[in-house]
Amino acid sequence: MTLKKLIDKKDQMADWIIGDITHIIQTFEKRNPGSKGELQACEYYAELCEEYGCDEVVVEEFEEHPNSFFGWIYFAVTFVLISMVTYWFAPIVSAILCSAGAIIALLQFGMYKKFMDRFFKKATGHNMMAIKKPKGEVKQRIFYNGHCDAVWEWPVNYHFGGVAFEAHAVLGFGGLFYTLGISIASMIKNGSIFGGPATVLLTKMGVYGLAFVPFLIGLYFLWNERHIVDGANDNLTGCEMGIAVLKALHDEGIELEHTEVGVIICGSEEAGLRGSKAWAEAHKGEFQDVPTIIYSYDTMHDPKWLMANYRDLNGTVKTDKQANDIFMKACEELDIACRKGWVPPLGGATDTAAFTQGGFRSGGVTGLNHKLENYYHTRRDTYDNLNHKGIGDCYAVSMKVLEMFENGILYEDEK
Repeated sequence: MTLKKLIDKKDQMADWIIGDITHIIQTFEKRNPGSKGELQACEYYAELCEEYGCDEVVVEEFEEHPNSFFGWIYFAVTFVLISMVTYWFAPIVSAILCSAGAIIALLQFGMYKKFMDRFFKKATGHNMMAIKKPKGEVKQRIFYNGHCDAVWEWPVNYHFGGVAFEAHAVLGFGGLFYTLGISIASMIKNGSIFGGPATVLLTKMGVYGLAFVPFLIGLYFLWNERHIVDGANDNLTGCEMGIAVLKALHDEGIELEHTEVGVIICGSEEAGLRGSKAWAEAHKGEFQDVPTIIYSYDTMHDPKWLMANYRDLNGTVKTDKQANDIFMKACEELDIACRKGWVPPLGGATDTAAFTQGGFRSGGVTGLNHKLENYYHTRRDTYDNLNHKGIGDCYAVSMKVLEMFENGILYEDEK
C-alpha cells in the first residue's frame, strides 16, 4: 500500500494542525497537570477520534500529586540552607541534610520517582486512548502519543534565557555538593562528627560557600505556579500528529489492511510523566498479541532539530532501537533531515521513558534543541509561535512510518 497522496498533503495538514491548536488554546481552560483544562483537551481529542472512525475511545482517570515534581525543590533547598548554618557547629548534621537533598533530587528529578508525592495535594489527571482497527487480520499496531498538559512558567528562562536558567540551576545545586564536601572534610580534619571547622582553610571555605546562597534562594522561584503557559509547541504539536494521521485516513476513505492505529493522549507529563506512567500501569500486559510500537512526540517545532531519541530520562533509559531506526529510515526516504539523538542528563524526560519502563516498545521523537529555547516553558509558547515546516515534516514522516508498518517492515525485520 502507498500513502503518498496523504504524505504529499503535509502543507495542508500543517495548516489544519495549527488551526486546531489555536482552537484548543482559545477555547479551553489552562491545561496545567490535573486541571479541568487537561480533561477538556482529552475529551476534545476523544471526540475527534470518534469522528475519524476509531472503534474504541476511552478517557481514563488517574491519581496524582502534580505539584510534587517541582515542589521537591523546596525541601532540597531548605535542607541545604540549614546545612550552611549547622556546618559551623555540627558538620555531621550538615552532611546528613545535604545528602537528603541530593537523594530527593536524584529520585524525584533524576529518576522521576514518586518519592515526595505524598507531601503534596492530590489531584485527578486524565489520559485518552483511541484505537482504529484494520479491515483484515491485525499483524502490527502503532500508537501515536503526545501529552496535552502544559507547564508552569520558568521565569528565569523567560526573562534571561536558557543559558542563565541552566547556570542558575547548576550553581544552586552546586552549593549542595560544595557544602556536603566541606562538611565531610571538617569531620575528617577534626576527627569528630561534632565541632566546627578545624582549620583556617575550612573556615574560609565555609565563608566562601555563602556565595551560593542567592542562587539557592533563587531556586524557590524556579517555577511560577500562578502562570501556566499555553503549551502550543510543548506539547499540542505532539498530540496532533496521531490525530492528523487519523483525519487524513478518514478524509480519503482509506482503510488499512493489517495495521491497527491508536492514539494515546497523556495528561500530566509536566508533573513527572504521571499520565504515561498511569497508562503503562493500567494497560500492563496488554497489546502483546502483535508487534506494537508507541511513537511519543514532544515539542515538534524546529525542522533542523527533528530527532529520534535513542535514550531518554536524563540519558538513563534506552528506547526501542528498531522503532527509532524505522522513523529515521522514513525521514531518509522522504529526504527530510533527522538527527540521531537522546534526551541528555539534566534534559528531563518524555513519555517515551515511562512507556519503555512500563514494558512497552517506544520510540521518542522531538523537534527542538535540547539546549533551552526562549519559548520553552515560557509564555512565548503560543499558537502564533508554531513552525509550519517543522509540523508538516513531522506529519509526513509519521504517515510514512504508517505506510512502512502496513507494508510489513516491522514484522519482516523481526523474522
